[in-house]
Amino acid sequence: MLIDIDKITKGGLKISRDFDFQSLELVEENSVFLKPVHADVTMTRMGEEVWIKGRVTTRFSFVCSRCLIPYECPVHSKFDLVYLPEEFHELKDELDDENVDQLFYQNHQIDVREVILEQINLTFPAKPLCSENCEGICAVCGKIRQDGNCDCQVKETDERLDKIKIFVKDKR
Repeated sequence: MLIDIDKITKGGLKISRDFDFQSLELVEENSVFLKPVHADVTMTRMGEEVWIKGRVTTRFSFVCSRCLIPYECPVHSKFDLVYLPEEFHELKDELDDENVDQLFYQNHQIDVREVILEQINLTFPAKPLCSENCEGICAVCGKIRQDGNCDCQVKETDERLDKIKIFVKDKR
C-alpha cells in the first residue's frame, strides 16, 4: 500500500484497515498469524518530514523455546516514526541520538504495508516462552517438566567449573 506523501493533506491521512501477511514474512521462523493484523495509522506531513503514528493488533502462535509447545500470543503495539526524504540519507550519521526513529522514503512514497510488517516483527520476543516459569523438557527422557510426569534425576554441572574442581582436589 504505497502512499504518495504529496497527497497527505494538512489534516493528515488516517488509515484503519486489516492487513494480510504471510507467516513466511515474519522474522520468527516458528510463528504463525492466527488473525489478520489490524492497523490504525495517522500520517501527517510537516514540510518534507512525514510523521507516522500507529497502533497494530494481531494474534500469533509461537513455539516455546523451552518446552517446544505452541502457544498463543496477542500483540498490541504502538509506534511513532519520522520519515525524511532519501536526500537526507547522507546526513544520517550527523543526526543525533534523539532522531534514532527517523527513516527515509524514496520517490515521495512510503509503503505502509512494509511499515506495519516491520513494527510487527519488532514486537517479537528474543526468546519465545509460553510462561516465564516454563521448566522446559527433561534432558534425560524428553518429557515436559511442568506436566510433572518425569522422575529423572538430572545432575546439572557447569563445565566451566571442572578445572576449579581439579584444583580443589589437588589442594586436599
